[in-house]
Amino acid sequence: MSELTGLVLGSGLGSLAEKVQVRETVSFSEAGLPESTVPGHEGCFLIGEFAGQEVVVMRGRVHLYEGHSAKSVTSGIRWMKDRGVERVVLTNAAGSVNPEFSAGSWMMLGDHLNLTGTSPLEGGPEFLDLSEVYGADWRVQAKSVAARLGLVLHEGVYAGLRGPQYETPAEVRMLRTLGADAVGMSTVLEAVQAKALGMKVLGFSCLTNWASGMPGATLDHHDVMEMGKRAAAEMVGLLESLLAEKD
Repeated sequence: MSELTGLVLGSGLGSLAEKVQVRETVSFSEAGLPESTVPGHEGCFLIGEFAGQEVVVMRGRVHLYEGHSAKSVTSGIRWMKDRGVERVVLTNAAGSVNPEFSAGSWMMLGDHLNLTGTSPLEGGPEFLDLSEVYGADWRVQAKSVAARLGLVLHEGVYAGLRGPQYETPAEVRMLRTLGADAVGMSTVLEAVQAKALGMKVLGFSCLTNWASGMPGATLDHHDVMEMGKRAAAEMVGLLESLLAEKD
């Protein structure tokens, strides 16, 4: 039997949810989670079938910049784990800091920089090995599927910051020096929490814009959502093919 899969949908990527054959909808409040205040984050779980697989879809998320703790922003991951989810795909909208990763393309997370200054594991000596947060075998499989579909899929390092303000040009230069390829305000804490729970993790960033100081950079949340919506069809196709393959 295939593992139950969780999908976390970031800004502008909610159209993937339209492909789910939904049996049950649970709002964040019904699940005991804080509600999102961010446009493009509907704030509910969809339980059903996608690409022939049983899935739990987290439509939207909450963020540190909304005033929540690291424990709160990762509560959805724990909720999915409690319902039997063993592997999770995290998606987000991000700014590209790599001049070779153009806006409008997709990047698979090979690693991340947690620059939020916090962790969902705070409160105890949980010394988690993060040598491989994003499963190598699953990434190889995703690359193979993307190549077959003719989808340009970069792989790189995602830098997670607190937000809500966008980064300054100097901060973007710093991130490039640190080895980041994309920057956003989510995902890293969810990935840490999922790893701590023994879940398989895969991550994708929709590079919706150039980060501050990059040529052609424009920073507007409306534009982020619109670019995410346009690029979402590519990710739907990738995930349909990826999840349909035998483990």
